[in-house]
Amino acid sequence: MDQAKATDAFTALAHDVRLSVFRLLVKRGPDGTPAMEVGRLLDLKPSTLSGHLSVLKRAGLVTATRQHREVLYAPNFSAVNGLVTFLLEDCCGGDPAACAGIGLPLR
Repeated sequence: MDQAKATDAFTALAHDVRLSVFRLLVKRGPDGTPAMEVGRLLDLKPSTLSGHLSVLKRAGLVTATRQHREVLYAPNFSAVNGLVTFLLEDCCGGDPAACAGIGLPLR
């Protein structure tokens, strides 16, 4: 991922609602979630949700797949991986041992 694409991704995520939508989609997994269900779960109006999903899709962070009358949205894990790789590619001066555990949840 180059810096311009990373900036687009961060810009898309730098909004409270879009970050909530994205996190919900990540929790739901790669099979996708209907837009109407996302709106219901986050208490968002369809017109508001549509705009936010469009921004996330344009940034490459989510995919949209039509299934009959519904559109399923899913996180684009490849793009997320590219974003994380972009952030950490020069981590610790390239010493992988020094970066052990970065990105793992602290639980």
